[in-house]
Amino acid sequence: MGSMGDKKRVFIVDDHSVVRQGLSQFINSEADIEVCGEAEDANEAIKAIDRIMPDIILVDISLKGANGIELTKAIKARFNLPVLILSMLDEHIYAERAIKAGAKGYIMKSESIEKVIEALRDILAGKIFLSSTLKETLLNKLLLDPADRGDSPIDSLTNRELEVFRLIGEGLSTRHIAGDLLLSIKTIETYRERIKKKLNLHNSDELVQYAIQWRLDEGK
Repeated sequence: MGSMGDKKRVFIVDDHSVVRQGLSQFINSEADIEVCGEAEDANEAIKAIDRIMPDIILVDISLKGANGIELTKAIKARFNLPVLILSMLDEHIYAERAIKAGAKGYIMKSESIEKVIEALRDILAGKIFLSSTLKETLLNKLLLDPADRGDSPIDSLTNRELEVFRLIGEGLSTRHIAGDLLLSIKTIETYRERIKKKLNLHNSDELVQYAIQWRLDEGK
């Protein structure tokens, strides 16, 4: 990893240009870190990271095409660079998946920009960054006997299946989901069938009802 001067270089991946611009403005106002590049999707990010080799990558979990967790796996496998996941999605559902994928931290978009800066610095210093609430939750889970953890059926879904399930819960059609994830309609239909099987649901109506209720519970 290289840096210009003493500043550590941050690469931002987010499909909203306004978000990237806002983050860049705040990060570049700091004395010890600076933004060295940005991308709006995983493919663009991988090409740019290969060229720039930043010190840390800030990744939005909800990207079109390959999502932030899949991108994190690719970054870890190809570059072994630290990743901080920035997300609007419930940390109690997604953070553990992100860490298992290789992320060094997970922070909610509702947090202040100062907290994001703190998270970047912690990770650059070799630490893992998670909210205090999430740290306690994960530690308690580790201390439980596996038989007593009471894992949800949702935990059996792969990261991509969970993403499709979440979008179903948002009321999106198969065609719309395929467009958002840059996948074929047939592929989304295959994911729907796998999800139904794993969740022991008998038809599409049950799947939609289950997904909508899960999204409502997730938002509480």
